Amino acid sequence: MKYLPIDRELFIKNRKNFAAQMEPKSLAIFNSNDIYPISADSTMPFEQHRDIFYLSGVDQEESVLVIFPNCPNPKNREVLFLKETNEHIAVWEGEKLTKEKAFETSGIKTVYWLKDMEKVLFELMTQCDTVYINTNEHYRANVETETREARFAKWLKDKYPAHRVAKSNPILQRLRSVKDPIEIALMQKACDITEKGFRRVLDFVKPGVWEFEIEAEFMHEFLRNRSKGFAYTPIIASGNNANVLHYVENNQECKAGDLILFDVAAEYANYSSDLSRTIPVSGKFTKRQKEVYNAVLKVKDEATKLLVPGTLWAEYHVEVGKLMTSELLGLGLLDKADVQNENPEWPAYKKYFMHGTSHHIGLDTHDYGILTESMQPNMVFTVEPGIYIPDEGFGIRLEDDVVVQPSGEPFNLMANIPIKAEEIEDLMNQ
Repeated sequence: MKYLPIDRELFIKNRKNFAAQMEPKSLAIFNSNDIYPISADSTMPFEQHRDIFYLSGVDQEESVLVIFPNCPNPKNREVLFLKETNEHIAVWEGEKLTKEKAFETSGIKTVYWLKDMEKVLFELMTQCDTVYINTNEHYRANVETETREARFAKWLKDKYPAHRVAKSNPILQRLRSVKDPIEIALMQKACDITEKGFRRVLDFVKPGVWEFEIEAEFMHEFLRNRSKGFAYTPIIASGNNANVLHYVENNQECKAGDLILFDVAAEYANYSSDLSRTIPVSGKFTKRQKEVYNAVLKVKDEATKLLVPGTLWAEYHVEVGKLMTSELLGLGLLDKADVQNENPEWPAYKKYFMHGTSHHIGLDTHDYGILTESMQPNMVFTVEPGIYIPDEGFGIRLEDDVVVQPSGEPFNLMANIPIKAEEIEDLMNQ
């Protein structure tokens, strides 16, 4: 891996916290992701399943984690099954984790090779009543491919039909949504790498560059700082492309007078950052562009102050809607009649700001979090209002990642990344 070793105390704590939520006489099983084929002998780059990484730090395919807090044999209360390395694998792919290295990474002492899993698992299953399987219940999940985890759950339920089945996901939704200080430090690193990429691009952009050239500048800076690349598919949207919310083609020329909306950020050690900025191709905003820009920035700053312990998700978005409505009235994009006659299910401001303001972020860009439960300290959220005006040929979105504090305003992990219009202009015209 490109990233530096992570303190295994993080994974030891995470397993301890998970085990504390399990029922008596139960075990939980977590699988790595598949390596997905493209065609012929080509595959997509491996991406570890975030849950097994969160609980073990193991970043390798064909790995299985078992947590069994009440196992009669203390040796088997935490178990890793790993793909056994050999000379052929070492030559062609690089050496896989040894048992000793797995312990250094995870803090788990009991490590078996994967070929012994069915035999060992049979013994463990005779000693438990309930087995926790891991299902994807994220509110945005839309999974069409059968995952390794799903295949394993089918096999397990077929082989051990008398066992009671429970779900790991509700426990993980709560645990993963509140970040450990080690996790926040890793996310800060991802944000710092993103800052380097953004500053590089401010020096690079001028009329005539292409969106994909800007994407390449970001990637260059991310890779040279130990990131494996983008935390999500990057959006480099110039001109009216910014009014397509998930524009990812990044294949157009950036023209004088236009704005470029970036939604692009680095990952680090599987942890995401998520940045949006909007800059002028020519290095200077027009009067109208700056008016809209400052309105978006004001909404972002005021919305951020609402992210405090006890805040409920639905109420937060209502309040942000009020902030945005006020700014759109000031910009002349809405009038009082639009607001008075609005549909409560789709308020008037949604014509120009149609997406949500915030989401949890962590190991996943759209991270775990139960939206019906109130916000807590050390939850990390994006704040990303936008105003999109196709008739005027531009859209503006601004986004930072912030950590909810026990009291007061959130801590901004992206506080060092330029955002004020005048600062961006100054940096682009040095």
